[in-house]
Amino acid sequence: MAGAWIIIGAYILDRCIGDPSWIPHPVIGMGKAISALERSIRSHVSTDSGLKRAGLLFPLLIAGGVFVITWAFVYVLGLIHPVVAIVAEVVLIATTIASKGLKDAGMEVYHHLVQKDWPAARRSLGMIVGRDTAHLDESEVVRGTVETVAENIVDAIVSPLFYALIGGAPLAMAYRSVNTLDSMVGYKNEKYMHLGWASARLDDWANWIPARLTAILLILGAWVMKLDAKGAARMVTRDARLHPSPNSGFPESAVAGALGIRLGGHNVYHGVASFRAYMGEATRPMAAEDIVRTTRLMFWSAGSFVILCTLVTLGIWLAGGTLLWK
Repeated sequence: MAGAWIIIGAYILDRCIGDPSWIPHPVIGMGKAISALERSIRSHVSTDSGLKRAGLLFPLLIAGGVFVITWAFVYVLGLIHPVVAIVAEVVLIATTIASKGLKDAGMEVYHHLVQKDWPAARRSLGMIVGRDTAHLDESEVVRGTVETVAENIVDAIVSPLFYALIGGAPLAMAYRSVNTLDSMVGYKNEKYMHLGWASARLDDWANWIPARLTAILLILGAWVMKLDAKGAARMVTRDARLHPSPNSGFPESAVAGALGIRLGGHNVYHGVASFRAYMGEATRPMAAEDIVRTTRLMFWSAGSFVILCTLVTLGIWLAGGTLLWK
């Protein structure tokens, strides 16, 4: 289990510098490995049943390989000096979270909206969502940004820190590889329905506990920020499971309830219209400031989770000391 101060260090490092473009990111290497494995599988397998069996190779080779490589890397550094290994863990865990990047992406859209630069706001939103953004009005741009920030609180912050707490950098990196697999091959379309099923299922399982924990943290954050904490709790209970994802509905419904807005509705993906169930109640029109409020909720929930990690580590340390004393 990673020490609390390692997690604190990783979170602070990400808050301060994020993911500088001049530093190669591990996800790039993961993406290249996933693409290479997909090419290899498709060159040898063509039937649906064969692709479904081969789909198991992605979690086994990619996630398993990332875990083993990271563990070996940290172990070897530990042989050089324990402090070197600790610093490496802090840096590696920091690469698995994206609190600064998520905030920057949301605030970029916000600043364009404040400046009434609608084309720039749509373009910035288009960089972080898969839906078509060229013809969205202001409220729809706000909705898309709020939904994206809310949803990514789980897989960009809470989930990687959750797995870092359990298994340090190796498990946090393995989680990031699972999330990358889902984003690359976990689609329910004709191309990946058979090949990507295992990756998509594993990502759902990996985020199951963190998503529900995030909803609780967002409700607490709403109470601290004097938003509608009761509304957040009510919307999670009522609407979270309406989302097509088994996990994304929890943070989105919590944010919708806290802000008193309604998320979900009609989206267009590559020219094809799609409807996502509504979450929350529209007590007022959405405004650009909702992006700022969502970002603040994100930081409250992230900070609360870091504190929770500290308390868990301290509790385990005290329990261990008590057992040794006995």
